[in-house]
Amino acid sequence: MNRTDSTGINSGKGINGLTRKVCCVSFAIAMALGAVTAAQASGFSTHHVRDAVSNGAAKQLGNLPASQIMNLDVVLPLRDQAGLDAFVADVTNPSSPNFRHYITPAEFTARFGPTQNDYDTVVQYLVRNGFSVVGGSRDGMDIQVAGPVSAVEAAFNVKMHSYQHPTENRTFYSPDREPTTSLAIALWHVSGLNNYSLPHPLYVKKSDYAKAMGISPDEVVKHATTGSGPSASFLGSDMRAAYYQGTALTGKGQNLGLFEYYGTDLADLTTYYKNVGQTNNVPVTLLSVDGTSTSCLDSQGCDDTEQTLDMTQALGMAPGLNSLVMYVGSTDTAIISAMTTHSPLPTTIGCSWGWTPDDPSTLNPYWEKMAAQGQSFFAASGDDSTWSKRNEAWPADAAYVISVGGTDLTTSSAAGPWKSETAWTDSGGGISPDKIAIPSWQQISGVINSSNKGSTTYRNGPDVAANANFTFYVCADQTTCTANDYGGTSFAAPMWAAFIALANQQATSESEPLVGFFNPTVYAQNESGGSLTSTYSADFHDITSGKSGSYSAVTGYDLVTGWGSPKPALITSLVP
Repeated sequence: MNRTDSTGINSGKGINGLTRKVCCVSFAIAMALGAVTAAQASGFSTHHVRDAVSNGAAKQLGNLPASQIMNLDVVLPLRDQAGLDAFVADVTNPSSPNFRHYITPAEFTARFGPTQNDYDTVVQYLVRNGFSVVGGSRDGMDIQVAGPVSAVEAAFNVKMHSYQHPTENRTFYSPDREPTTSLAIALWHVSGLNNYSLPHPLYVKKSDYAKAMGISPDEVVKHATTGSGPSASFLGSDMRAAYYQGTALTGKGQNLGLFEYYGTDLADLTTYYKNVGQTNNVPVTLLSVDGTSTSCLDSQGCDDTEQTLDMTQALGMAPGLNSLVMYVGSTDTAIISAMTTHSPLPTTIGCSWGWTPDDPSTLNPYWEKMAAQGQSFFAASGDDSTWSKRNEAWPADAAYVISVGGTDLTTSSAAGPWKSETAWTDSGGGISPDKIAIPSWQQISGVINSSNKGSTTYRNGPDVAANANFTFYVCADQTTCTANDYGGTSFAAPMWAAFIALANQQATSESEPLVGFFNPTVYAQNESGGSLTSTYSADFHDITSGKSGSYSAVTGYDLVTGWGSPKPALITSLVP
């Protein structure tokens, strides 16, 4: 049941039933619609072949069988990249008269998405080459297809091989070269052409951490836990009490999404609420975006620890949400495409998975689309300390996501308010190993300085933080629930997504626009003229003690906890 940023091999799971009948067209019509000769083959705007394949580090083992079925997600390019860049800069700029004047998915397509003619042309090209269309949409800028390896090789002018992974004890598949087509338009990307990188959840089990560090599990948490769950572990509701400290806002009317590579067993969510004596009143929907199973049963070898903890953290912070939808898929583009088009639109999103992309720019059109539509995407910064090529940061180092680091929280009492907080020793952060350029909001004078040792060239992370220590109550896999055994920035990302759902509720009640991508706003509010502002001290718990890897928590912004964890006043600042 492996998942990958580009998994495409059919593993026996059904498709989502979305089919499309496409009539065959003659070669002359195809030419008129945009097809050209192979000698004029069009390339893609992104990379698909890993360095290990192109430089020979991965040993080729053989060819994929010609009849083996692959599932791919073909992504079309934006129509007006420069126009979208300008629009997003304007709509997220708190000084602009167009600040937060968002557009709908349909309006986005009309202005920036592929034309109907281009979309139809690509559909016809894929069908003509032996694929069946099984999903995708013009609004989502993608076409999901299924077909044999022979169709893949014919449509994209590649040979599909199996290889020995250079750093992992497994094999993977990949094309032998960058794909091209005989279309007159250059496509953006094809997800599913390789499974070099397997996504993994960003949580850590205390016993595994202790073993890796050569210490006893009892030595991992250095203080008494103060939660209201079993063995004083933290519940999602404890995070609400610590960071929001109120009752008026519950997320009413708001729709929250979770980015997942596996489904879940909702019986585990039921067990969690039964054991802690609480009731969940939020409808939970498991949505397959590409035919991937939404079921995850321990008896079938599937672990739903990540998926269940994502739900409990989001629902604990925002217990009155209109809906919580888990978007389940096998490719990153298919999942995020659905998140930008689904109705109702998820306006706050949590992602607790990490992987290395074929190309760091692959999801850029979708990140910018979310910013244009008023969606907030929170990505866990990781649990392996300082970012590096080995300690992957993606997608938390992408420019248009809000990167969430980890802290070690103590509350005044069970279900009580915030008391103190230090940096979590494994919080992911640092300088983008994907060499994402530093965004304008991190170039504000004073943000990057000699104390935090950030980069003035590349994107720094995380942006914010919340509790991630081994202090949570977790139920999964219909086995014994655990207390104070799991930690990770996986807990912090959905927590933040739900906190901003509270802010969006307030915005809606005041007929104000949604918070959306808030980094340009928060950075500008927190630092002015090279000095920290009074707004910052009112809105954030500034984490100034502790370290993770190469970086320490310092006054103001740092590369372990970002700006810190939220205070209730942040909601008012984001919804003036």
